[in-house]
Amino acid sequence: MSSQRADLACRIFPEPDAYQIDHFDRLPDSLLLLVFNKIGDVKALGRCCVVSRRFHSLVPQVENVVVRVDCVISDDDSSSSSASSDKSRGPFWNLLRLVFGGIVKPIQTLGQFLGPKRPSSSSPSPSSSLAVGTDDDSDAGVTHHSPTQVLKNFNEIRLLRIELPSGELGIEDGVLLKWRADFGSTLDNCVVLGASSVFHPKDLTDSSATATNCTDDNGSIPDSFYTNGGLKLRVVWTISSLIAASARHYLLQPIISEHGTLDNLVLTDADGQGVLYMNREQLEELRVKPLSASSASKRTLVPALNMRLWYAPHLELPDGVVLKGATLVAIRPSEQSPNTAKKEASDLSWVSTAFEEPYRTAATMLVKRRTYCLEMNSF
Repeated sequence: MSSQRADLACRIFPEPDAYQIDHFDRLPDSLLLLVFNKIGDVKALGRCCVVSRRFHSLVPQVENVVVRVDCVISDDDSSSSSASSDKSRGPFWNLLRLVFGGIVKPIQTLGQFLGPKRPSSSSPSPSSSLAVGTDDDSDAGVTHHSPTQVLKNFNEIRLLRIELPSGELGIEDGVLLKWRADFGSTLDNCVVLGASSVFHPKDLTDSSATATNCTDDNGSIPDSFYTNGGLKLRVVWTISSLIAASARHYLLQPIISEHGTLDNLVLTDADGQGVLYMNREQLEELRVKPLSASSASKRTLVPALNMRLWYAPHLELPDGVVLKGATLVAIRPSEQSPNTAKKEASDLSWVSTAFEEPYRTAATMLVKRRTYCLEMNSF
């Protein structure tokens, strides 16, 4: 009799099939958001959106987002597929449309998550220089969305990192060129590190790499630096870096205006050539005080500048890497209060910490050498 009752209870209250339990349902939202924040990549998050309604509702709450650009095409190449509202064009860097590929057909719902761009009355958008490619059902098969559109449904972004496929500045093989720029509504500071050639320890068996070891120089720039085009090349490096930085800054204004929760924004490239950085104070400054655009092209106007330059014909780092023609340029706007200028003249930590190792060590070594001052007008 008891066995019959057990059998009846089993029929009325069957034990759940372990294979039918969704264990993700047991996880709290806070834990899932922690996972999504570790993922970060906007494409991967887009794929997460189509997994379930719960995921779809949680992804917009992600605070750390990374947007990686796959390729760059010019407006001329993409004009046939551009929207009719995309009228304005700019030269060089501003003629670039950045396209995110690799988001394929199974992710139809991603298009719904991205959705149409909501109108913004606070800040007019520039021409669509940045675009994200997603598959749709149209004949063309690809719809281009700007990063503003892609990010518009993220409501809680605090750290945003955008990575270009490569640096804008074309340099010869073996040449080192890196820059970091901090912006508010305009340029706050910029540091440029360059070298005409770089030798790694395995290359130093070549006598040509070790022939010029100027460990006993007094830190002064040799006369040949002015006569063989060395100074002219460094000026080109500096101006090119400033143009690239100001063009990146200009393109970020629609994103900044629509995401008031941002604490940090980084726009870098896969080559590690240049990094544009904005903290919360600088982001708020841009929202309150609109940027000044250059009349020549779609980029932020660079103010008049004071520059300090350090140079070493031969700089050997602790790890054995040798930089030939090593040059460090620290750039600040000319319009600063006397007290601020005096303080910054003695505190060069913002210069020596601008780069990751081993180039942080290179900058630290260079600032100990003789300083040369330069000035540059706004452009």
